[in-house]
Amino acid sequence: MPAAHHAHTSHQCASGPVDPPLRRADAEQIARLLKALSDPTRLQILSLIEDSPNREACVCDLTTPFDMTQPAISHHLKVLVDAGVLHRDKRGSWAWYSLIPAQLDAIRRLLPGPHFLQPATS
Repeated sequence: MPAAHHAHTSHQCASGPVDPPLRRADAEQIARLLKALSDPTRLQILSLIEDSPNREACVCDLTTPFDMTQPAISHHLKVLVDAGVLHRDKRGSWAWYSLIPAQLDAIRRLLPGPHFLQPATS
């Protein structure tokens, strides 16, 4: 059998090398946020906090709606705090959590979704 003949043509990309439109540091921050938000319970926690009076909730009020133990809820809250989505305020023996809306700005620009992910209106 004859060897296959391959025509070698020069294909060059017309645009040339381009820097990514998203800086690496920004991509890493968004990835951390997306990872933290990828859990359904965490999304529900954020939604509950958003709809709570004063847009804050005590950890003691979060166990019943989710039928989870306080340590399980505390784990989810820690992930959200570490991702910069929630602020934790210790009051006596309880911890209170509130959203940090500015931290969700990058996600708001990328994705539609629940109210807490939408841009704040003045």
